[in-house]
Amino acid sequence: MHKPIALAILTGLALCQTANAGTPKNVLVVAQSIDDLASLDPAEGFEFSSVQSFNSLYQRLVQSNRSNPANIEAALASHWVAGKDGQSLQFTLKPGARFASGNPVRPEDVIYSLARAVKLNKSPAFILNELGWKADNIDGLLKKTGNKQVELSWPAKVGPSFALSILSAPIASIVDAKIVQAKEQNGDAGNSWLKSHSAGSGSFQLREYKPHEALVLDANPTSPAGAPLLKTVIFKNVPDAAARRLQLEQGDADIARDLSADQIAALSGKPGVKVQVFPSAALYYVAFNTVSPSNSSLKNPAVWEAARWLIDYDGVANKLLRGQFKVHQSFLPSGFLGALKDQPYRFDPARAKAILAKAGIKDLSIKLDTFNQPPYADIAQSLQASFAQAGIKLELQPAIGSQVYAKVRARSHEGVLLSWTPDYFDPHSNASAFALNRDDGTKTLAWRNGWVIPALSDKTDQAVQETRPAKRVALYSALQKDIQKNSPFVLAFQASQQVVLRSNVQGFLQGLNADQVYFDKVSK
Repeated sequence: MHKPIALAILTGLALCQTANAGTPKNVLVVAQSIDDLASLDPAEGFEFSSVQSFNSLYQRLVQSNRSNPANIEAALASHWVAGKDGQSLQFTLKPGARFASGNPVRPEDVIYSLARAVKLNKSPAFILNELGWKADNIDGLLKKTGNKQVELSWPAKVGPSFALSILSAPIASIVDAKIVQAKEQNGDAGNSWLKSHSAGSGSFQLREYKPHEALVLDANPTSPAGAPLLKTVIFKNVPDAAARRLQLEQGDADIARDLSADQIAALSGKPGVKVQVFPSAALYYVAFNTVSPSNSSLKNPAVWEAARWLIDYDGVANKLLRGQFKVHQSFLPSGFLGALKDQPYRFDPARAKAILAKAGIKDLSIKLDTFNQPPYADIAQSLQASFAQAGIKLELQPAIGSQVYAKVRARSHEGVLLSWTPDYFDPHSNASAFALNRDDGTKTLAWRNGWVIPALSDKTDQAVQETRPAKRVALYSALQKDIQKNSPFVLAFQASQQVVLRSNVQGFLQGLNADQVYFDKVSK
């Protein structure tokens, strides 16, 4: 029996490292946990590990500028023109653009990709739904208007600039329709196949994905995005952070991600390695499932209010996880239009106890799901200790990422500690996640936690439709204050991404959003 390809690669890599004390010059090895990865289909993948791969494997019509992500620039489109109706865009595709298969990029691929994502209606579909695109209307809104032209229109009352932001999100990635359609099984639009394969035009293509073992990308030298400098990138699943640190120190890995603050401090200044810090829009929060089948207390707003006073914000950000977090208590991250910087809550267990007593709540126990990786485990342990001071028992439920996500998407959790990053560079990306749910099947964060909010949803729609910048900022400020004061979400921290690399690794770049991880300019 032959070894799986990923295992064979890692075995060969180990032999090469033994002989040469380092990874091969044309191969980059990234040590991180990829246990959260559930799908590599851009219409479905919504976990950090999958989203981080999409910029390497796929292109969209447009993309965010790497240095200034609020600026939208051409990718597979060479240019575009807004329709006079204010609710349409006509794109002209880049001449000569081809997928990794060699198939040309056609208007039919654009139409198929966007309609497919809407009709599959997987977790990230709500992003495209913001344009009013639904399974029953999408076919009439996407039209081929020339050999290289495609027109996209939308019924939502939003303008072209917002539509461009939506089209820069990973779910708007363009797939090779000829390849994917040939892989369809029982009407699944190729979803089963794309979970572990790629059909894109990015600088890399997927050689193999072996769950809980490795994700292997090979260069796509004919990519319209440009050929990468490296031949291969291997994401090596190393669930234990201490093992990731050791592999980096020994030269068995070129990059180590998601190390603890103590591990990074110990590596700083060591010969052969370097620490790079990248700004991040990732927000860490606690959420309570208001329709939990096992804990009806979580629908009581008094629990939400008490929790706001039971996080040791300063202790976590400035002592426990120094350098990796700052206190941030609103749903728009710093750097986004209208983000609030006020911090109305502090650690005050006495106040929390009084809130619970007034509501008649006592002997409360909450199962808290979270990832079994830094920094989640450290934060969860701090929460367990601080909540106990108000008589709330947190039963920590650490698990691999895919298990946590599955539980939250099924709304079978009680409480959860997670992080969230915007899907595109507009404040509506986060507003629609935290402050929109009419229980109409759109699976936002509010929906996942059973919080039905028609009035707040109306305010969220008003904000995205507003074109006057000052008025729009005011609307988002009010929304953030509503979520701060009375919601099942307790926003606590904004992250900075600390990545440790071997000293010879050059050109690695990571942006504000989860998908903005770039390997095409990396060299060794």
